[in-house]
Amino acid sequence: MNRRSSLISLITAGALLAAVSPALGAADAPGADHAPGPKERNAHWVAAWTSMPQLTEPSNMPPAPFTRDDSVLTDTTLRQTVHVSAGGDHIRLRFSNAFGGAVLPLTKVSVALPLDDRAGTGAIREGTTRTVTFGGSASVAVPAGAQAVSDPLDFRIAPGSNLTATVYLAGGQASTAITSHPGSRTTSYLRSGDHVQDPDLPGATTTDHWYFLSGVEAWSGSTTSATAVLGDSLTDGRGSTTNGNDRWPDVLQQRLAAGKGAVRTSVVNQAAGGNRLLNDGLGPNGLARLDRDVLSQSGVDRLIVFEGVNDIGTAAATPAVQKQTADDVIAAYDQIITRAHALGIRVYGATLTPFGGNTPYDDVDGYREEARQAVNTWIRTSGRFDEVIDFDRTVRDPRNPRALRASVDVGDHLHLNPGGYRSLADAVPARLFRQSPLPAGFGYN
Repeated sequence: MNRRSSLISLITAGALLAAVSPALGAADAPGADHAPGPKERNAHWVAAWTSMPQLTEPSNMPPAPFTRDDSVLTDTTLRQTVHVSAGGDHIRLRFSNAFGGAVLPLTKVSVALPLDDRAGTGAIREGTTRTVTFGGSASVAVPAGAQAVSDPLDFRIAPGSNLTATVYLAGGQASTAITSHPGSRTTSYLRSGDHVQDPDLPGATTTDHWYFLSGVEAWSGSTTSATAVLGDSLTDGRGSTTNGNDRWPDVLQQRLAAGKGAVRTSVVNQAAGGNRLLNDGLGPNGLARLDRDVLSQSGVDRLIVFEGVNDIGTAAATPAVQKQTADDVIAAYDQIITRAHALGIRVYGATLTPFGGNTPYDDVDGYREEARQAVNTWIRTSGRFDEVIDFDRTVRDPRNPRALRASVDVGDHLHLNPGGYRSLADAVPARLFRQSPLPAGFGYN
């Protein structure tokens, strides 16, 4: 073989090797199918992880010294891990400044794989760090009330794995009104200075909240879609394990991925503790945030609604008020269904779980329980939801149906323990996520 032929052979071999080499930071999913390339026709962006943006309460602000009188996170590196549902070879990030009182200037952003695929760790796997850009720039200034979507990045994530996102803010955000998701149940890390590329953050300050990051999307095949969950603390995971990713949507995703004939849907959690359908409180009400948190999320074709307990529990315990609250919650469901159906999104209704014995929700006269039963009867019998998921029947005490079973009660008679959340996940039929054409007339109402 002459020198020219040898050179051609080496170039060809190198090209073949490059063609089959995974993206930097790859985490292969066992048995995963071919991930679509950027120019393939039958591919689209799918929400792989989300968190509901909220105005940060004073008690949930970054700990000292990272919150000042007039600014937050000045000259600070913020490292966070998130648990993704969908996988792919290409991802992009969403950052929210929905509640910011000033522009959010992100100086540098990177992604990496966390060490040992652990949630809530400050350490990353060396060699997996990649720079995230926005319109080709390493920095972005997100206007108040807006969001920023990053450029697509060649970076493989596996369904059900963890991803690390690291942000450096040189000047910080010049306001104490900032956007976060307090109920992360995941540990984040703060350290002064620029440490975006550091493999670990020794001496960092920890806090169990997410800040600014509101979404991760994966470039997935057309047969993969997303299921959004609209909910409150029972979906946000109060009572679940910090860094355990054992909220019921997490467990549902694991079950769907592991089952026979794995279902191709990404379950994304759009819930927040204390949230209500009808009135603002901890975050905007469910009707107000539906467009932002569900209808505009990439790849969503299904919605699970599991919300209304806080509306009933915070309304006055009188017959008239509770009757009106039940009627208003039902009307809210009807509106959600109508708005989602118009975009071809199936809507599944989950019955409200018991709160007997909870202080302050349970009332001695049982008016709130009557409202809960009225709402659940409508969910089960109205025919408005495309399917019904009976969470009430799953976790109630058969000897005292107005209360949770002791084995699933975290102790406050309202929220569930990890076993209880697993029971909810197991109660959701996998058939609800099989690909099928929408029925004739879908979306008329």
